[in-house]
Amino acid sequence: MAQRVTTLPAASWTQRSDLAALVRALDPAGDALCRWVGGAVRDTLAGIAAKDIDMATSLLPEAVMARLVATGIKAVPTGIAHGTVTAVLAEGPVEITTLRRDLTTDGRHATVAFSDDWREDASRRDFTINALYADPHSLVVTDFFGGIDDLAAHRVRFIGEAEARIREDYLRILRYFRFQARFGSLPADAEAEAGCAALATGLKGLSRERIGWELMRLLAHPDPAPTVARMAELGVLTQILPEADPAALPALIAAEHAAHLAPDALRRLAALLPADPTLAEAVAARLRLSVAQKKRLSQAAARGSDDTSDPRTLAYRLGLTEARDRLLLSGGDCTPLNDGTVPYFRLKGGAIMARGIRAGPDIARILRAVETRWIAEGFPDDARVAQLLDAEIGTAD
Repeated sequence: MAQRVTTLPAASWTQRSDLAALVRALDPAGDALCRWVGGAVRDTLAGIAAKDIDMATSLLPEAVMARLVATGIKAVPTGIAHGTVTAVLAEGPVEITTLRRDLTTDGRHATVAFSDDWREDASRRDFTINALYADPHSLVVTDFFGGIDDLAAHRVRFIGEAEARIREDYLRILRYFRFQARFGSLPADAEAEAGCAALATGLKGLSRERIGWELMRLLAHPDPAPTVARMAELGVLTQILPEADPAALPALIAAEHAAHLAPDALRRLAALLPADPTLAEAVAARLRLSVAQKKRLSQAAARGSDDTSDPRTLAYRLGLTEARDRLLLSGGDCTPLNDGTVPYFRLKGGAIMARGIRAGPDIARILRAVETRWIAEGFPDDARVAQLLDAEIGTAD
C-alpha cells in the first residue's frame, strides 16, 4: 500500500519572499538541510493562521550563522549554545534550531548534543502534533509519530511514554493542558492524563514565572473551562493554584461571549479566585505577574453586589477594563459600556478660582460637590456642569 503523502495547504506564510530567500541561503542546492517545524506546520494543517515560524536544520549553528551572513541576512545568536539562531527578516523573525538529542534531563533543563537525525530530533519533542516537519520546497509533511492523525482526531498525545516525557520537564504537564484546551477534545488521552496526575507534584519544583506564563496562556484560549475543571479533578490545579475554584469560570466565559468581548486571561484568573483582594495580591506576587496585573486582579477581587447598579459610574471610578471585570464577575450588564468610553469630568480648580474663589480647601470642597452631583445626574454635559458650579458657588457665598 502506498504511503499517504500530506502537503501543507495554501497559507500566506508559505508565500513569503523573505522565507524563500532564507531557504536559498541555507539550502541553495536543495539537499534537504532544513524544514519548517512545530507550530506553523501544526496550525496550518489545523486551518489556523500561523504566528511564529520556526525552522529545524541539520546544519550546525556556526554554519547557519555563516550562510545567513554571507547572503546578507541578519543573524542573531539568540540561543546558539543550544543550537538556535534567529534570522531577522522583513516580515518577521525566524528561529532556526539545529537538530538535537537529549543527553541528560533533570525535570527542568536538558543537556543536548547536536544531531543530523530528523527522527531523533522529533523524538525529543513533547507531543505528536508538535513533531511535524514540512519540506520548504515541496511542503510535504514528515510525521514520525502520527501527529497528523492526532490533530484530525483532536487528540493531544505525548511522544513515547507519557511519564518518561514529563520527568524530562515537568512543565510539560501544563503544556499538555494548554494544548488540550486549544486542540484537544474529551475524553482526553488516558495515558497523558494518568501521567500528569501521577507526577503533578513535580510542578512545585518549577519557577513561578514559568507556571504563571503557562497558566495565563491556557486561560487565554476561547474556552479553557472544561480543561481547567479536568485539571482540578486530576489534582493538577491544586499544585499551582490551590485557591482556585473552577466552578465560576464557565459563567464568566459565557458572559464574555455574550458581551462580544475577547477572551481575557487575567479576568478568568480572577474568576478562579475568591473575592478577596489580599489573596489576589498574594497570588499575583506568587505567579510573578506585573504591577499592573496585580493591581487589576486586586480590583477584580474587590467585586460586590453593588457593582451591577451603575456601570458608567463604576467605569468612571475604576476604569473601563476594571469596570467590565467587576460587572462580568458579578453577573452584571456591560451593555452601557459598549461605546468604549469613560465619562470625563472637565472641571478643574483653575475654573473655580477664576470665579473668585481663593485657593484653599474651598476649591477641593466645591470640586467634590460638583463632581458628586454630576455623577448622580448621569454625567451631564459641560453646560450642566457650569450650572452645578454656579449653584455650589452660590451656596459658598
